[in-house]
Amino acid sequence: MANPGVDPAELQRTLDAYEEMGRSERATAAKLGLSRQSVRNRLSRAEKLGITPSGGTPVDELTTLREECRVLRSTLTSIQREDITREAVRQKYFGLLDHEPKPPAWLTKPRQASGTLGVPTLLISDWHWGESVSPDEIAGANEFNLEIAHDRAKRLVERSIDMLFGRLNNPSYDGLVLAVGGDMVCGTIHEELVANSIPIMPQVLSLYDALIGVIDALLQHFDSLFIPCVTGNHGRTTRKPIAKDRTATNYDWLTYQLLERRYRKDRRVVFNVPDGPDCHYRIYNQRYLLTHGDQFRGGDGIIGPLGPITRGAHRKASRNAALDMDFDTMVCGHFHQLMQLPSLIVNGSLKGYDEYAFAGNFRWERPAQGLWITHPDEGITFQMPIYLDDQRQHDATDWVSIKT
Repeated sequence: MANPGVDPAELQRTLDAYEEMGRSERATAAKLGLSRQSVRNRLSRAEKLGITPSGGTPVDELTTLREECRVLRSTLTSIQREDITREAVRQKYFGLLDHEPKPPAWLTKPRQASGTLGVPTLLISDWHWGESVSPDEIAGANEFNLEIAHDRAKRLVERSIDMLFGRLNNPSYDGLVLAVGGDMVCGTIHEELVANSIPIMPQVLSLYDALIGVIDALLQHFDSLFIPCVTGNHGRTTRKPIAKDRTATNYDWLTYQLLERRYRKDRRVVFNVPDGPDCHYRIYNQRYLLTHGDQFRGGDGIIGPLGPITRGAHRKASRNAALDMDFDTMVCGHFHQLMQLPSLIVNGSLKGYDEYAFAGNFRWERPAQGLWITHPDEGITFQMPIYLDDQRQHDATDWVSIKT
């Protein structure tokens, strides 16, 4: 709202300057040393009071353009001085050069299908590292804390290796894709998370150590790792989700930069951390789009999140088709419900069932992460959920039975 106490003479001076500067609020603000909002308020007040321009001769168009150019240059210089871009951070603080990430050759090179199972993908997301879940508040359905998180990360690697090498006959793999789907830290976006988690910086450092353990353990079994990474919504530093600078304002991104710096001299490990919310890559002829999934909203108690996810995947497919960035399978997390379909893979969570899910009457689900194999000819073949809680005990039964 305009300030009614501004002297009419000042309103006249502002209006005259506005006309003189070619009706540019930015140039007028720079000339008078005011903010653009103050100029806008004064112009509105002058109009209400019926004040008109004094009729002075405005400068010619060239002079106006020169003044606007001067203001814009001044603004740009200020931005360049004060703003630290994500590439500046990568180069100055992490020692990582600006380059266009390229998937390693083993990921897409032609290969005879005979004798190979393909390339495994281990999808990790929604770890919510540092958060605590109280079993007393959810009828004992789950418990989660930092100690349990470390234990589940260890189980994730052990059970994935067992699935890939212990349950299959003489498997051979060129490498493994470790897809990181975001929400790796608990974050501080809600008061209840702050009250039920360790502080954010220890979250990042503890998660960093845990992921090093995962990567180093996988390197004992695979000669090459490709690690595409996207950010989630829990790691953001802003109160509300933002579109601009989504990645560089997210603690997930910070963790990825720390990891990329650690392994920058290890030729066996290649990271792909895009600036936007989506990461595109290809395994043989199968085209993948990795995203977190927080862009998809809605759902109901019958079909759960499947409706908004499939609608979101369709919109992404339409957008990407126009940009010549088609994909065959969308991979996401966020919903904490493991679903593995040919064209859509949704991840579970390391945290497991929590108070939010219990209060919302969501379906109970074991803590789990996705694992599958992409075959050179057949595309996605083996799909193997990796469950991270204790093995459930059952009475011994026949391999198949019929209730009588």
